[in-house]
Amino acid sequence: MEHIKRVLSYTRRAVDDYEMIKPNDRIAVGVSAGKDSLTLLCALSELRRFYPVPFELCAITIDMGFDGMDLSGVEALCKELDVEYHVIPTQISKVIFDVRKEKNPCSLCAKMRRGALHSAAKELGCNKVALGHHFDDVVETFMLNLFFEGRLGCFQPVTYLSRMDITLIRPMIYMPEKDVRYFASKAELPVVSSTCPADKNTEREEMKQLLSRLERENKGLRYRIFGAIQRGEIDGFRVMGKMQGMKSYADNEGEENE
Repeated sequence: MEHIKRVLSYTRRAVDDYEMIKPNDRIAVGVSAGKDSLTLLCALSELRRFYPVPFELCAITIDMGFDGMDLSGVEALCKELDVEYHVIPTQISKVIFDVRKEKNPCSLCAKMRRGALHSAAKELGCNKVALGHHFDDVVETFMLNLFFEGRLGCFQPVTYLSRMDITLIRPMIYMPEKDVRYFASKAELPVVSSTCPADKNTEREEMKQLLSRLERENKGLRYRIFGAIQRGEIDGFRVMGKMQGMKSYADNEGEENE
């Protein structure tokens, strides 16, 4: 697949640094049909071809019941990549918006979606679930916890869920969002826009906009925050030496790929 080289450079570095993949893992990629999860799917599919540790791959989409979600393009991509694809129907949207009428639905929705994904992965014989969180997600999550909960915290690069006996991995934590956007556009990934009524109306979106404004006045801000998370060893992050591409990202933040 064209344009995959940069994606693989970030992904393999994270997989190696945090030993995310062990021999004969069966990994379920959580595919929301957004740009992040589809990029991750392509990266792991390509990595599977030459990585020295053998692993299996499948893709899972949790269908939350929103109207207008056409997943035929995702199904075609999985067929092209030779990755088995499973769509798990749920009533999550009905429960949240019709039954409970949640005013702040995102937290409960995420919890229910995670539960459905983990259960489906176990039923399909997977011992790991790969999630498409990228570099900017790391920084935004850290800042959200700081601003709204008054604590230093983030999601972990690798998380073992003892109750489910399943491990979550996040292979794109080194990859800036602008590189995800670039790859998704150039590779013409079949991105499906969310039809959730709460989409783009969240605290996370507000934090994304705040960081963008601060970055314009403080070049390399996200890079320095990420470095602080590593040096502080927040939630399993560690200093791993010079990350592929990170210095150029700090120097060129705000400039789009040509």
